[in-house]
Amino acid sequence: MSERPDILTRYQAYRTRRFLENDAKTRHWLPNWRTRHRRRILVVAVAVLLIAFFVVSIGSLFTTWFAIGWIPAALLFLPIWTALQTVSGRHSDAPVRALDEWEVQQRNEARSIGLTITQTLVMAAAFASIFLSVSFEDMPRLAYAGGGWTLAALMAGICSPAMILAWITPDPELEDSEDFDPK
Repeated sequence: MSERPDILTRYQAYRTRRFLENDAKTRHWLPNWRTRHRRRILVVAVAVLLIAFFVVSIGSLFTTWFAIGWIPAALLFLPIWTALQTVSGRHSDAPVRALDEWEVQQRNEARSIGLTITQTLVMAAAFASIFLSVSFEDMPRLAYAGGGWTLAALMAGICSPAMILAWITPDPELEDSEDFDPK
């Protein structure tokens, strides 16, 4: 009787195959943004937008109009985040079989930091929501603001591995990318 791989092994093989196919499609997108300097510009832009999400969430505690700030922040965040993921090769969420040993080690370290960031920020958001709900009973927008804090905290934790890897990864070798132009 031949042994058939279990569902997790098959899923990882599928995930690796899909990642490599998508990488082949996007490898040559935004070639001038693949330098360390330009990746760092994108990282800073993502960080500024994540801070904007926190500011909008805190402001929404005091006035309903602040909540509208989520819309422009999200509209700016989506293309910048997509560009960062594209130029960094999506290594932060790549399957193990698609990376070499060094890349797997870097990815795992960045993910570990991302988990710590997620846990810390979500716990802070939860404690702030709990403290404010007990201390100030007449805050009608507290649930919305607390949800915004938690969402912003989750987004910061989710984005941080890709941001870390984009920040620390050296420029690609010229022979690795024939279309690379470091202008």
